Amino acid sequence: MKLIRIAGLLMLGLTSLPETQAQLTYPNTRKTDVVEDYHGTKVADPYRWLENDTSAETKAWVIAENEVTNSYLSKIPYRNKIRDRINELLNYPRYSAPFSAGKFYIYSKNDGLQNQSVYYRQDGLTGEPTVFLDPNTLAKDGTASAGFAGVSGDKKYIAYTVSRAGSDWSEMRIREVATGNDLPDVIQYVKFSGAAFVGNGFFYSRYPSPEKGQELSGQNKFHSIYYHQLGDKQERDRLIFIDKANPLRYHSAYATEDENFLVLSISEGTDGNETWIRDLKAGEESFHPLISGFDFVSNVVDNEGDKLLVHTNIDAPNYRLVLIDPKNPAKANWKNIIPESANLLKGVSTCGGKLFAEYLKDVNSQVFQYDRTGKMEHEITLPGVGAAGGFGGYKEDTFCFYTYTSFNYPPTIFKYDIASGKSTVFRKSEVKFNPEDYEVKQVFAPSKDGAKVPMFIVHKKGLKLDGQNPTLLYAYGGFNVSLEPGFSATRIPFLENGGVYVMANLRGGGEYGETWHRAGMMEKKQNVFDDFIACAEWLQANKYTSKEKLAIQGGSNGGLLIGAVMTQRPDLFAACIPQVGVMDMLRFQKFTVGWGWVDEYGSSEDAKMFPILYGYSPLHNIKEVSYPATMVMTADHDDRVVPAHSFKFIATLQEKNKGANPVLIRIETNAGHGAGTALSKSVEQAADIYSFIFFATHSPVN
Repeated sequence: MKLIRIAGLLMLGLTSLPETQAQLTYPNTRKTDVVEDYHGTKVADPYRWLENDTSAETKAWVIAENEVTNSYLSKIPYRNKIRDRINELLNYPRYSAPFSAGKFYIYSKNDGLQNQSVYYRQDGLTGEPTVFLDPNTLAKDGTASAGFAGVSGDKKYIAYTVSRAGSDWSEMRIREVATGNDLPDVIQYVKFSGAAFVGNGFFYSRYPSPEKGQELSGQNKFHSIYYHQLGDKQERDRLIFIDKANPLRYHSAYATEDENFLVLSISEGTDGNETWIRDLKAGEESFHPLISGFDFVSNVVDNEGDKLLVHTNIDAPNYRLVLIDPKNPAKANWKNIIPESANLLKGVSTCGGKLFAEYLKDVNSQVFQYDRTGKMEHEITLPGVGAAGGFGGYKEDTFCFYTYTSFNYPPTIFKYDIASGKSTVFRKSEVKFNPEDYEVKQVFAPSKDGAKVPMFIVHKKGLKLDGQNPTLLYAYGGFNVSLEPGFSATRIPFLENGGVYVMANLRGGGEYGETWHRAGMMEKKQNVFDDFIACAEWLQANKYTSKEKLAIQGGSNGGLLIGAVMTQRPDLFAACIPQVGVMDMLRFQKFTVGWGWVDEYGSSEDAKMFPILYGYSPLHNIKEVSYPATMVMTADHDDRVVPAHSFKFIATLQEKNKGANPVLIRIETNAGHGAGTALSKSVEQAADIYSFIFFATHSPVN
């Protein structure tokens, strides 16, 4: 078989194949004698100099590593073929669900291969669309992205943000809906913020201006709330809230639809928040607590007169909707509107004076319409096993929109009539894909401790279970994030060539509520890795694949997952793709917003948590053994998980790997953590990932 394969490659006009580890020459990465003492344990950090992402030495190292990786990838014979196929599949119109702004409707559309989707405006649902905002005009290489932050109460203005090169930093501008013209207002150094319009302006969150040279790596402090009056310069914005005693907290403000209440959400990290309010109608000048403490999650959905509808997991791990009187906010006075059930109440939205409750049942969407008292009126009929989202709007609306998708069901926008409870297709994707060619199933793998871990498995019909199928296992497992079924055109070339795509819903995620989340965080983080390993073993035991054919992938916290399992079980996988991962569990809190993850992971500064973090930290658990073929992926403008994590990890892996497999790093330029990435860059990334996997698993590509 090997001779036949090589002969086939030579027929394609190739004269060489990608190198093995033994043949590759990696950059000579300088080592230093940096050692840090953690509670009596001395930990070497010889590549700490790579944390300085702006130094000339680091920049030269990045260029050298990319040269090695690009040289390797360029020799994979079907790389360009896969890239061209992805471009072919993506070349179809893709829409977002429209939202109303007065008499106008606004939506996004990508003609096919545009780097960024374009926002359009039309008069009603039948008017002629005109371009409202085109982010592709903001940067020649397509690396500037835009998103909407809020709509004014009179529907005359939309606040939007512009981010460049993938950074979380953004600037906010104001566009007039009727004309498409911008006001002169420009607001800088916005991060993690919407625009809560009240009166002739809006509330927003920002950080102080970062130190020069530290924009992408310096620790962010004093996330504060400001009020901007339309037409003013930013320096005139009024500081509304700052917490000088707690500089490492997030603050966000949002208003109820009638602008009677302003809500302040305060969090110490990514899990749990306090909720404070101002009764604007009563003329209150300051916030006061509605819900105190950071152990639970609460979100004000809307107000019902002088009371507030709150979606919360307090005394309800699967969440519930309660009515709270701000004048008597004690828990004993809360009234259940939608009680907790056996399924996760993922969220509640409002439209047409109704409540729309979005549930997850075994990671599948269920949506119910309730009246404002909690009486169930309709269950929205969905096409099948998949994910639905949307259902938002204004009180006066008679219909709303939602989007439904699954692994074999391209995103479809439905128009939902609130009075009748009937859905009709509004826009259907035209991707060249036949869902009847593929099947989707859900299975449950027993983890090390007996927990049942759900997996979705996607492949072509007629798959032979002989252990020879190239398989990609993807997961996240953290931060209460739920991975739901969804369509991806970039995934089709992998499936077309006999690949099996598997998405696992590990503990640490939010698929089964807060109990599932807490079972995979802090001192229980190892459960996440055990769940993933159990899924890999189940796939091999059931002959979907084998260790020679199994690739694994994850990003951000999922990158940490891949780094941890490949260092714990290097024997179990053929290829590993850790993307923008948190690899240094001892120092993550020292960069940008990394401090916000301490409530999920713990901190090395805590003597109790240090040995736990040190025990699974990918960077610190690389041993001198043989590792699977590995392609670490990061980006030079990632200011969420700074690229130093990936830099130090790959430098150590290249130093210690004793096997023949390549261990590479792919460093994207003018890109960040993932959001807003130019489509052309996303296509190249996907082509490189699938090419690398096919080659590492010795799988043929047609």
